[in-house]
Amino acid sequence: MMQDPDQSATSLVRGACPHDCPDTCALLTTVQNGVAIKVQGNPAHAHTDGVLCTKVSRYTERSYHPDRILQPLKRTGPKGSGQFAAVSWDEALTDIAARLQAIAARNPEAIVPYSYAGTMGLVQGESIAARFFHRLGASLLDRTICASAGGEGLVQTLGGKVGMKVEFFAESKLILIWGSNSIGSNLHFWRYVQQAKRDGARLVCIDPRKTETAEKCHAHIALRPGTDAALAFALMHELVRHDWLDHAYLAEHTLGWAALRARALEWPPERAAEVCGVPVEQIRALAQDYGQCFVNGQPAAIRLNYGMQRTRGGGNATRAVVSLPALIGAWRHRAGGVLMSSSGQFPVQRAALQRPDLLAGRQPRTVNMSTIGDALLDPIGPKIEALVVYNSNPVAVAPESGKVVQGFARQDLFTVVLEHFQTDTADYADYILPATTQLEHWDVHSSYGHTDALLNRPAIAPLGQSKPNTQIFRELAARMGFTEDCFNDSDEALCRTAYGDQVDFGALDEHGFATITLPDAPFATGQFPTPSGKCEFWSARLAAQGLDGLPDYLPNYEGAGLSGDYPLAMISPPARNFLNSSFVNVTSLRAIEGEPVLEIHASDAQARGITTGAVVRVFNQRGTYRCKAKVSPRARAGVVNGMGIWWRKLGLDGSNVNQLTSQRLTDLGRAPTFYDCWVDVALDTPVQHATPGIA
Repeated sequence: MMQDPDQSATSLVRGACPHDCPDTCALLTTVQNGVAIKVQGNPAHAHTDGVLCTKVSRYTERSYHPDRILQPLKRTGPKGSGQFAAVSWDEALTDIAARLQAIAARNPEAIVPYSYAGTMGLVQGESIAARFFHRLGASLLDRTICASAGGEGLVQTLGGKVGMKVEFFAESKLILIWGSNSIGSNLHFWRYVQQAKRDGARLVCIDPRKTETAEKCHAHIALRPGTDAALAFALMHELVRHDWLDHAYLAEHTLGWAALRARALEWPPERAAEVCGVPVEQIRALAQDYGQCFVNGQPAAIRLNYGMQRTRGGGNATRAVVSLPALIGAWRHRAGGVLMSSSGQFPVQRAALQRPDLLAGRQPRTVNMSTIGDALLDPIGPKIEALVVYNSNPVAVAPESGKVVQGFARQDLFTVVLEHFQTDTADYADYILPATTQLEHWDVHSSYGHTDALLNRPAIAPLGQSKPNTQIFRELAARMGFTEDCFNDSDEALCRTAYGDQVDFGALDEHGFATITLPDAPFATGQFPTPSGKCEFWSARLAAQGLDGLPDYLPNYEGAGLSGDYPLAMISPPARNFLNSSFVNVTSLRAIEGEPVLEIHASDAQARGITTGAVVRVFNQRGTYRCKAKVSPRARAGVVNGMGIWWRKLGLDGSNVNQLTSQRLTDLGRAPTFYDCWVDVALDTPVQHATPGIA
């Protein structure tokens, strides 16, 4: 029987996983006498089917963690020291409001919100928080740190963050898993893939790293980071040369085919093989597999993920890859096409939630979260005087973290952090405010991996003095003198607002989820949500910005001969048992991961005298990061894998892999180039100190 959390005895409470994962699982939390004792997947939700990843199945360990912050804290020591004393909510909020009011009186744009996907919830993310900052007139935040390059590529080609339904991958006959370690980061999609594999589907993984997913596929193409567009164009070249093309689909439902065809013919497999660093035979074989699906009338599907868009040309690479299905008419099949994100298919009422009208005609500047290091240290532009951080840990996750740390350490910067734990970022706060976890608050969710909306009910009362993000911003708004009625909306009312009348809230309330009504094969007859209604190989919108209307291959910013003496490309994929920087402090999960490591190929290790377990220095022009080496077949020659994202304070020298990453931005979407990073690696040699008195 489903019950509300205030009832005694044992109950099951429906919820949703809040974390940055395409699966957005439906949860059931078992509560006994007010204590959550178990979190499991809801078997009634088809995509979850009762199964959770290792991380979220231990969610009670996170909520009841002994290090959980359960009362407001005020800094007592130097910034970064982690020294705080407990204070009352009244003292904290009164002081915070006074400090923000003083800054806002001079220039409200000197106040910057910083948030991302610590929760993916529409209510505990950007509802009351967005209303607060809009009313204040604070700077806007460009939330680019994960997906905006790929997202822009989707928008410019398909018209939005849209694609095939994930469940129909189970019926596909060829599945390309491109830039995704699905076993670790998209588990429920992998279950559909396994069903397809049992039914005879061929699986191909395209990834610089030999991931757990790559090991389970029939073929693995270990291309160099940032060369995905070159591979996509070579596949197009072969489709054209062999006439494995759906000419009717191209003529009726695409825009710019003649120009794209000409560009593709510039990319014979031999050229792409040299750029990508893979055997030419692999490219030809993949093109034949893809083309023969058209010849035989079989569905071919691509699961594209965001790893491949974290280089200079990431937006263009996305455009090239998502163009492929139209060439063979894969969209005609419900089990054909591409899926990168489904989030654009949800009718979220963002204006009603976030109330941009509260800006009242003001047009604040926009600060890019991916270049927060430079923004905090900018000696010319309007100075950032205050940061309010929620649902994010920028000191650990933002690129070029040496500069991020330097910026957060500024004595004249006032920083407030809403958090569950004393993260790297929280160490630099002036105030830490205790936030609730998913078990303790209302929220409603969309997904970027399936098309079900989900409702999260609170399973237990807030622990200690913790409060939902929404309530913290309500109380802060009151102290700032904001009297608008919108700051009185309850969390349950906000959950109802999120979809308005576009989703049946009764179904959400009864089942915990509701399916968005969409066609099984949404683009079988075109009808893309682009201006032309077609798959736009050529984008007039990009051309109007002075950019190339066609996708193209753009070489990385960095590389051998371009960035000095740094001969190794480095990517920083997530450790399997962490999610960005979440779960790093969950003891059982950290025990599985062990310690921060750098995976290095045997040939690169041998040339440097490196063995597994050795402490190494990974370095480039931005800094040095020390960690343990792991000589591993998961790394391809010439590429090292700095597994992330560990909290800096848990590293050997108080840093993590983002000490090395760059603040340069992608071609489209203003996103970070985490995987466009070149380094060298050397054994860490202890400093030899001279013996006193000996020359």
